[in-house]
Amino acid sequence: MAFELPELPYAENALEPYISKNTIEFHYGKHHRAYVDNLNKLIAGTEFEHKTLEQIVAETAGKSEYSAVFNNAAQAWNHAFFWNCMMPAGGGEPVGELKEKIVCDFGSYDKFCEDFLNAAVSQFGSGWAWLVEDKAGRLSVMKTGNADNPLAHGLKALMTVDVWEHAYYLDYQNRRVDFVKTFITNLIKWPG
Repeated sequence: MAFELPELPYAENALEPYISKNTIEFHYGKHHRAYVDNLNKLIAGTEFEHKTLEQIVAETAGKSEYSAVFNNAAQAWNHAFFWNCMMPAGGGEPVGELKEKIVCDFGSYDKFCEDFLNAAVSQFGSGWAWLVEDKAGRLSVMKTGNADNPLAHGLKALMTVDVWEHAYYLDYQNRRVDFVKTFITNLIKWPG
């Protein structure tokens, strides 16, 4: 089974003015595509050829002999997930059960935002900030470096922001904090 680059859930210019079409063209069209293409080459004729991205991530996480497979599978998954965590006219507080869980587990929505922003901004180098749920249903924020993700740690990802420079540099240069604040305020598409 060859993986394909999934379609974006919106037009390439739909997140403007917060994320430019130019950034999406490079980030989605070049970076994300490269992870998918590289993964297909790496798994051709191997035991991973007919597995899902989730299975490949879980089975290769932490195994140095499969680091290239893990990195490309995890990045393909991370990016596909990331695109679906944003929408035009998004952002702001979630509603319903998710909001109740955030208030219960973080103390307030503002505290969640503070923790999420801190995780994203303090991630040294490339990586991700995540809202995750553990097997007991508790929410927390985590950050991961490079391709690492919650799947590799037995956690369920609910939302993420990409803090690799290619996600924001064309629009925000070195102002990662501005990008993440904009993501929270104007772009998040909450699950559910």
